[in-house]
Amino acid sequence: MRVSRNVWIVLALGLSMRVGVLRQTKAEGEMKHMSIREVLVQRVTRVSARPFDEVLARIDAQIGHPDMAAFRKAFSNAQSRTEMEGVVNPVAKPNGIMEFIRFDLGEVLRKESGAATPRIVRIVAGNPLIMKEMVKHVPDAGSYAPVTILIEERLDGVHLSYDKMASYLAPYGNSDALSVARELDAKIENILAAAAE
Repeated sequence: MRVSRNVWIVLALGLSMRVGVLRQTKAEGEMKHMSIREVLVQRVTRVSARPFDEVLARIDAQIGHPDMAAFRKAFSNAQSRTEMEGVVNPVAKPNGIMEFIRFDLGEVLRKESGAATPRIVRIVAGNPLIMKEMVKHVPDAGSYAPVTILIEERLDGVHLSYDKMASYLAPYGNSDALSVARELDAKIENILAAAAE
């Protein structure tokens, strides 16, 4: 597999930055506390008999697609909860979920193989207001939100997969964050169900 020069540069920079941080910590003579938490993740997968493009279009119809540059600017200028809601709610229709970015993973694989398949798209989606509610109770929730919706074409159909936010947050034991996570899970699972039918 050929990896572009830019990818290697990014990896090298990331590694050198990590080494730099380790050297700096060691030089300061400090030992930082490190903890490891095991997280058991529940993955929801629906399989659709519909064609890939149709499933993807059905997902797109269920989530908002804001102009991200305009969204970032408007959201940065918001000064209150009401103003944040005024920015988010119109672009998160019809289900309170918006797309932040998508990655056509299949395109990368197809470039290597020269084949017409596989078709795999990762959509990173969510809602900043929902994320805020989880993060204020469990800061680590920021590692898991926004969420991923993975659409993958296989021999047995188009798989739509999602890792449940409640499963990520369960080990933290915060009932407020879990309540918000379960509401988010329900929204995403409804979107997958509507796309797969």
